[in-house]
Formats: sequence, C-alpha cells, structure tokens
Amino acid sequence: MDKAAEMMIFARAVEEGSFSAAARDLDLTPSAVSKQIRRLEDRLGVRLFNRTTRRISLTEAGQAYYERCARIIQEIEEAEEAVTSLNENPRGTLRVAATVAFGRVEVLPRINEFLDRYPEINVEFELTDRHVDLVDEGIDVAIQWREQMDDPSLIARKLCVNRRIICAAPSYLERHGTPRTPEELLEHNCLALSELELFNDWEFEDEVGGRRVLHVSGNFRANTADAVYEAVLSGAGLARLSTWLVVPDIRAGRLVPVLPEYPHENSAFYVLYPHRRHLSRKVRTFVDFLVEVFTPVPPWEREGVEFTAEEWRARISAPRD
Repeated sequence: MDKAAEMMIFARAVEEGSFSAAARDLDLTPSAVSKQIRRLEDRLGVRLFNRTTRRISLTEAGQAYYERCARIIQEIEEAEEAVTSLNENPRGTLRVAATVAFGRVEVLPRINEFLDRYPEINVEFELTDRHVDLVDEGIDVAIQWREQMDDPSLIARKLCVNRRIICAAPSYLERHGTPRTPEELLEHNCLALSELELFNDWEFEDEVGGRRVLHVSGNFRANTADAVYEAVLSGAGLARLSTWLVVPDIRAGRLVPVLPEYPHENSAFYVLYPHRRHLSRKVRTFVDFLVEVFTPVPPWEREGVEFTAEEWRARISAPRD
C-alpha cells in the first residue's frame, strides 16, 4: 500500500476515534485497518496509538504525525478539486450557517435563484445566532455579524452595513413613556440577546455626553434576534434592531423609532469561510452570489425600504409623549 493510502487510513482512524469506525467509513474490515496501522508504525519505527480494550488515543509522536498528515491530505483533496472543477459545474453539498433574522428575511428568499443557477449543488442551511466553529462543525460558509467574528484564520468578506435603530411598540410607549436621552434607556425594559453580550452594548455619541456605551438589560432575553424582534412587536420592551427588519413595521405604525437621532452603524454582515489555497467551486459560487446580491448597495436600500434622511428628520421633530 502506498504512503498516501496509509496516511488516509491513519488519519481516518484518528478522526473517527476507533479502527472499527474508520473501517466502516473506508469500506474495509477492522482487522485490515489495524494491520495497516501496525505496518505504518513498523515502517516509521514509532508507536502512533496507545491502545486499550475500549479505546485508542494518540501518542505524542502520533499527534505530530497526524497534524502533518491532515495538511497533506487536505492539499491532495484541494489539488484534485482544483483540477477537476475546471471541467465541471459546481456540485456537492454546501453547508451554510446564517444569523436567524438575516437568513430568514434576506438570504432564504433568494436561495431558489442560487439553486436554479447551480442545480448540482445541494444546500444544508442552518439558522442560528450562536457562535459557529466552521472547521470543527464542517460548515462551508457562515453569514454573521461583525460582533461574532473572532477567528482570524477565516476569510471574511463584507456584505453590507447592518444599520440598527432602537424601537418599541406604541403600546409599550403608552405605558412607560418615550426615552428622551440615551441614559433614560437604563430605566426602561430593554430586550437582550443571550447568545452575544456585545449585542446588548448600545453606543451613543453627541456633543453633550461624548461617546459612551450603555449596557442595557431587561426582563426578557432570547437566543436569537428574531425572537427579540417578535417580543418588541408584542410590546414587551425596547430593542435595538436592524433597519432592514423593522422599517416596514415603523412605516405601518406597528413600531415607533426611539432616539433615531443617534445612528447605530458600527455593525456589518460578513460572509466567512475557511482559508484554503484552492477554494472549492461550490463555496466560491455561493460567496460570489452573496456579493452580487448584497454589494455595493444592499437590496433593501435599492428597493427603498430604508427611510430617507428627510423622513428620519420628520420623525425626530414629531411630538413625543
């Protein structure tokens, strides 16, 4: 058996956690996998695994060998993919994770267009506002807020600014009044996101107080911004949410902007994917599709969903409670 095949069997045994699991994945017998591992250890002159009757674990030499094997196997796979993709349409299963509200409102309504363009790609789509580890979870592409980006090893492409505005249902403001300064927010029920504390840090800047960040809180926390949105619609409290999500409700009178003279434009949406020398065609085509849709001007701005500056000024100058 050649060295590349030995490396692949060894790496699969590490990743699956047992010789029998690796054998099932490779369509071999457990004894054949065990025999190849022993041959590899004899050839290298080192023990790669500690073995007990119930489990296997890597030795120090095994860990060092696996790290290098994994890189080599990835290079082989990427080299083959780079060559074969030249003569093929994008194909395969594409695993995508996206923040709940943005994925639901802005990405999923356009996914059929992507699937029509690339019929040989299958998409597995996860809506989540939790932290996503692309490499460990085998996710090809993630669409996340800037605040969620904490892995410098990933490639990140900016899609659009995520402008936010504080708002509340008329019923809430009728009961509790409308805050007139940022500091008055601390006396109100502000709806929070449990998955990302940075979401609950609201930044303000003016000539009187300068720049400051208020950490808001209230009696309702949710694991998705979508849940916060539904709660603010119900009149549960105040929330700072994306304009592409709430402006239609503001236009319809279901929500009222609060302190709109303070812009919240420090966030953005990014598309993230693992760094690879040869990016697979399925990932490249999806990233290019997202860039086409959301840059340089996002669709809600092109379609006039956002308020104009004149409309914001009219709402700022309108009488308050």
